[in-house]
Formats: sequence, C-alpha cells, structure tokens
Amino acid sequence: MRRGVTKILYLETIAAATNIPVRTEITAGTDLSKQVADIEGWSLENSPIETPDLGNRFATSIPGEDKAANSSLTFYEDLVSDAIEKLLSKDTTGYIVILRKGDVPASPSMDIFPVRVGSRAPSYSTGTEPAKFKVSFSISDLPTLDAAVPAAAAG
Repeated sequence: MRRGVTKILYLETIAAATNIPVRTEITAGTDLSKQVADIEGWSLENSPIETPDLGNRFATSIPGEDKAANSSLTFYEDLVSDAIEKLLSKDTTGYIVILRKGDVPASPSMDIFPVRVGSRAPSYSTGTEPAKFKVSFSISDLPTLDAAVPAAAAG
C-alpha cells in the first residue's frame, strides 16, 4: 500500500454483474482511507492439489481451489462520530474497493471485494496509542482484481 496514494472505499451497491463500479458509484461510496490504521488480507490464495505418481519421487501438484485470505481493516476510533461503526455493523453487505495506485482513471489497479461484515470489535491496549477498532470481513464472492479505474466525471 502507498501512504497518501492508495484509496480504500466502501460501496453499498454496484449495479454491474461484473462487480466493476462506474464513476457515480465510486463517488457515492465512503472513502475510508484516512481512518484506516491497519489492513490485513485482501488477497486470493490457492490450495494446490498434490498429484504424485509412482514413476517419480518428486510430488507434483496442480492448482486447486481459490479462496480469499482472512481480511480485515483496523480503524482509528473517532471520539465524537460513530459513522464508520454504523456503516460497517455486523452482517452488513457491500463492497470494499481498493485503488492501489490512487484514483487514476484507466489505471488497471482497482480491486473490488464483495464483502459481508463478520465482526466489529474494539482493539484494547494498555500502550500509549490511539483507540482503534477492527472490522473483520468475509469475502462473499469472487473478487475482481486489476480492473481499470473508471474515467472521472466530465466537468
């Protein structure tokens, strides 16, 4: 992730069956970037299937099923507002959109994850650090990776 460049958005809906948002959907989304303290997961993993044979001592393998890594976002807790806590409450469904190289139209650097909030809990600490809370997500469908960022609205 690139500090000050990468954007993390939450979109309630995406109309296209491809799960690729249009510019109006991105604009209507919630930019979470400035509140994110930590990010975990947000990648696909493959579970290879071993294919040993009697003619070789080397155990070969083939690609197996894909699965999403356990994914979460840790946020700084706001002393006054609980907007993010309300937006990302347990069982909420939507999309986490990560613009890895920022909001650069036509850049093939947009990842879209259909999600359901599994849990939201405070991150307790006795150390000298800001208050935080962690939101864990289940990736509910195949993510769309490396999509092109839609063109900016004509103005």
